[in-house]
Amino acid sequence: MKKIIIFLFASFMLSSCESQKTVTETKNTETSKLTDQQLMDKVQKDALKYFWDYAEPNSLLGRERYHEDNIYPQNDKHVVTTGGSGFGLATVLVGVERGFIPRDEAVKRLNTMMDFLAKADRFHGAWSHWINGETGKVVPFGRKDNGGDLVETAFLTSGILMVREYFKDGNPEEKALAQKCDELWKGIEWNWYTKGGEKVLYWHWSPEYQWEMNFPLQGYNECLITYILAASSPTHAIDAETYYQGWTRNGTYLTDKSKYGLPLYVKHNYSEEYGGPLFWAHYSYIGLDPTGLSDKLIKNYFDLNKNQVLIDYQYCVENPKNWKGYGENYWGLTASYTRNNDGGVGYTAHQPTEDRGVITPTAALSSFPYSPKESMNFLRFMYTQKPEFIGSAGPFDATSIHYDNWFTPRYLAIDQGTIAPMIENYRTGFLWKLFMNAPEIKQGLKKLEFKSEKYNIK
Repeated sequence: MKKIIIFLFASFMLSSCESQKTVTETKNTETSKLTDQQLMDKVQKDALKYFWDYAEPNSLLGRERYHEDNIYPQNDKHVVTTGGSGFGLATVLVGVERGFIPRDEAVKRLNTMMDFLAKADRFHGAWSHWINGETGKVVPFGRKDNGGDLVETAFLTSGILMVREYFKDGNPEEKALAQKCDELWKGIEWNWYTKGGEKVLYWHWSPEYQWEMNFPLQGYNECLITYILAASSPTHAIDAETYYQGWTRNGTYLTDKSKYGLPLYVKHNYSEEYGGPLFWAHYSYIGLDPTGLSDKLIKNYFDLNKNQVLIDYQYCVENPKNWKGYGENYWGLTASYTRNNDGGVGYTAHQPTEDRGVITPTAALSSFPYSPKESMNFLRFMYTQKPEFIGSAGPFDATSIHYDNWFTPRYLAIDQGTIAPMIENYRTGFLWKLFMNAPEIKQGLKKLEFKSEKYNIK
C-alpha cells in the first residue's frame, strides 16, 4: 500500500509539473510571437501598474517600494517617495496618451496627488525624500535627512511640469489641475538651497539640522535636472554662474578619457573609468531631451548618455568576472535591490566597478533611446526566456542568472518609474516634447547657454 501511495503521489507531481511546464511554454510561445511594438506596449503597461494598481491608497502617489511577497522589513508600506512619484506622474501620462488608462480617471487621481503635495511638509518649497502617504509628514531618509531634498524635488517637479503642459489647454477640470501644478512649481525656493548665495546648489536643508548634511551638487551624476529647473524658476531662480561654477566645477568635470573606444566626455563622480550606474542617463532625461542638446562645455548630451550606456553594455558582454548569463541579451548595471553574499536582499549601486552578478532590468529597458537594438534584445529575452523574472508590475527589480536564476519579488518606484517614460521617449519623444516646450524651461536653458535646434533654443 505504501508503495502504491508513493507511486500515485509521484505520478501526480509529475503530471502537475508537466501541466505547469505546458502552461509556461504556451505563454512563452505567445509572447515570442509579439512584435517589437507589442512588446514595448506590454512592458509599458506592466510598469504602469506600479503607479496605478499599487499606488499608496491615500495620496495615490508612488510607494517607495512594492513587495509582492508583502514582506516589509522596515514597515514602510505607506511611505511614498518624492522622486519616484515624479517618474510615476510621467508614467501615468504615458498611460493616458497610449490609451492604457482613462483620461478622466487619470485627471481625478492627479488632482488628488497635487492636493496631497500642497498640504504635505515642505521646506522652503522643497519636499522631503520620503513622505508619510497617510499624513503628509516627513519620514526621515536618514538621521539628519529630515527636511528638504532638492534633488528628489527636482525629479518630482519635472513630472509636475509635464502634467501641467499636458492638461493646460484641456477642459475646465484639466485646466484646474494644470493651475495646481503651476502653483506647486512656483512655490519651490531653489535659490534658498545655495546656502546664502554660494555659487552651487545644496542637496539638503533641515529646520532641525540646517545645512549639516553639507552635500553640494557637483557633476557629473544624476542631478543635472536640478540645475535646469533652478535656472528656469519664474520665482526663485539661480543664475548661470551657479551652474557653471557649481555643477561643472568651473569646467573641471570634463575628461578626455574613453572606454572601449567610446569617449566619456565628463568625469563621472567616483566612476571615471566606466561611468556611473545607468540611472545617471535616465533620471534627468525623463523630460530633458538630450538629442542634439549642448551647452558651453558639452557638445551633445545624447552622445554623453549613449556612450555611458554602451560602455556598460560592452562591459557586460566582455564579462570580466565570468558571471553566468551576462551577454548581448542580458546586461545592464544600475542602483537597485541586490543579492547579498548570504543570499539575502540588499541594495547597491551596481556598475562595472561594483558588479555583483546582478542585472537590473530597468537599466537596459530605460536605455531604449540610446541603445534601441540592445535594449530590445534584453526586453525580448526577459519576456520570452525568463518568465520567472516577470511579476505583476513587469520585470522584478533585481535578477541573477548566475545565482540559479535568483530574483527578488520586489519593486522600487525609482526603478520601475523610468521604464515607460524612457521607452515612450524612444518611440515618440512624447515627454521630451512636453517638458522642452514649457516656456520657463526654454528661458532657463537659454540663460544657461544651452542650445537645441530641435526646440529652437539658440
